[in-house]
Amino acid sequence: MSTAEFSGKHITVAGLGVSGVSAARALAGLGATVTVVDGGDSEALRERAASLETAGITVRLADADTLPEGTDLVVTSPGWKPDSPLFAAAAEAGVDVVGDVEIAWRLRGPDAAPWLAVTGTNGKTTTVQMLASILKAAGLRTAAVGNIGTPIVDVVLGDEPYDVLAVELSSYQLHWAPSLRAHSAAVLNLAPDHLDWHGSMRAYAADKGRIYEGNTIACVYNVEDPRTERLVEQADVEEGCRAIGFTLGAPGPSMLGVVEGLLVDRAFVENRHQQAQELAEVADVHPPAPHNIANALAAAALARAFGVEAAAVRDGLRAFRPDAHRIAHVADVDGVAYVDDSKATNTHAAQASLAAYESIVWIAGGLAKGATFDDLVASAAKRLRGVVLIGADRALIREALTRHAPDVPVVDLDRTDTGAMAEAVREAARLAGPGDTVLMAPACASMDMFTNYNKRGEAFAEAVRALAAGRGTDA
Repeated sequence: MSTAEFSGKHITVAGLGVSGVSAARALAGLGATVTVVDGGDSEALRERAASLETAGITVRLADADTLPEGTDLVVTSPGWKPDSPLFAAAAEAGVDVVGDVEIAWRLRGPDAAPWLAVTGTNGKTTTVQMLASILKAAGLRTAAVGNIGTPIVDVVLGDEPYDVLAVELSSYQLHWAPSLRAHSAAVLNLAPDHLDWHGSMRAYAADKGRIYEGNTIACVYNVEDPRTERLVEQADVEEGCRAIGFTLGAPGPSMLGVVEGLLVDRAFVENRHQQAQELAEVADVHPPAPHNIANALAAAALARAFGVEAAAVRDGLRAFRPDAHRIAHVADVDGVAYVDDSKATNTHAAQASLAAYESIVWIAGGLAKGATFDDLVASAAKRLRGVVLIGADRALIREALTRHAPDVPVVDLDRTDTGAMAEAVREAARLAGPGDTVLMAPACASMDMFTNYNKRGEAFAEAVRALAAGRGTDA
């Protein structure tokens, strides 16, 4: 679709968040008549509305269910559920609903940069950032976009030329992007998450699998997660597109994997049945936790699919450092390591984090979002030296510990004030001994006690620094 096809259209944008504001401004700039609807009516939303209205965009706050008269197309922000009344009204009126990623894809010009796309339950942001680092090391003009950083509509319409884009895509975004056709794509892993939005695990997996549709070069999957390979098998791809696996073990042909401390490629080599190309050392990955090595292999596979040389993979991984609150070492205190993985907001992420350490005092809890914890606790039981529970749904974890780790000491903190994290860290320090790791990998969302996982991680780090300084308090 050309930019001219939006001119004169009446477009309703659902949601006044970052992507909604971006889409509204872009579409209005292309000559569309734009109305933004949002169910909220906060001061922050009113400020955004006022800014858009100066650009000739109509905004309706506290009114998100009614389809504006004359709407030709609805563009939704990712978080809006498919069963929202606005979308039911659009369906009844025969009006299509798409997301900002779909708009960005349609607006691409004939010489636009290819997309290397990444999704998965966990690890998306880290993998996309690793991929961008590798592509930059290869001398390519690139950016990490999509579900992170700059809204992808702004990137597509911007003046800066790119050779290739590293694109993070959530299941929400993929649900609303039927035309997307990536150069190559990866599904890192699949575990139950956002099922209240998708309705079922099957629907969630199907939306993740959309990322493979129409791939031209490579569909990258996780050998240890057979569900990702099944999504490749079910995808309708271009002739000649290859299935490329990544594994923490020794790779077979058409895979990337690990051999004697080296990341190696047996997919993009001249004779993959008999040869392997060294890409990097495990020590080049920061931090070298198993799930992060898997992320690095997925990023390397996408880069290699784009023709990047092995040396750039090594240099890009060496240069990369993950964002805060992702299995980040905070400090060592009295021989105990303190690690912040506040980003582990679901059981799958927490399980990967717990697998990275041998002897753990675990700080866990928050909003469970419907999750169960038996499998997580059972898999980690032998590594646990103690557990400190916080947050609204901590009882669910305590019950799983009773069933699967009954001998592990548990401290249950029944408080949600600002000093709760400081007490959690002090209790964890009491349970830990030299050689142990105090790991905050909550396996839950943070909003019962904190604004977001970043604030939770900051509170943990502050409490650890106070402990190290010998001044741990409830402040």
